[in-house]
Amino acid sequence: MKRFAPKLHVKKGDKVIVIAGASKGSTGEIKEIFINKNRAIVEGVNMVKKHTKPVNDNPGGIIEVESAIHLSNLMLVDPKTGKPTKVGRKEVDGKMVRYSKKSGEIV
Repeated sequence: MKRFAPKLHVKKGDKVIVIAGASKGSTGEIKEIFINKNRAIVEGVNMVKKHTKPVNDNPGGIIEVESAIHLSNLMLVDPKTGKPTKVGRKEVDGKMVRYSKKSGEIV
């Protein structure tokens, strides 16, 4: 049995804003999405400290990295207004596209 990936309101490379949690209000670009966990890694958001062992090219120590954040806590930033917006889907030239509900512009 083949499982299909769900349709998400955000994609890799989208500019998003965090609407809930410790990083609320911060914006960034999506670097990676984990579909099976409903989580995404956003650039510069949800920073955590990670302890690393020294290896040949890395001296080790405590580094700060981005941690995954749940997709329900993210909202797409409208390309026209720069404010958070909901995402809709419509057919344009026989192809489904995402559009901003706030401005109506295709994302």
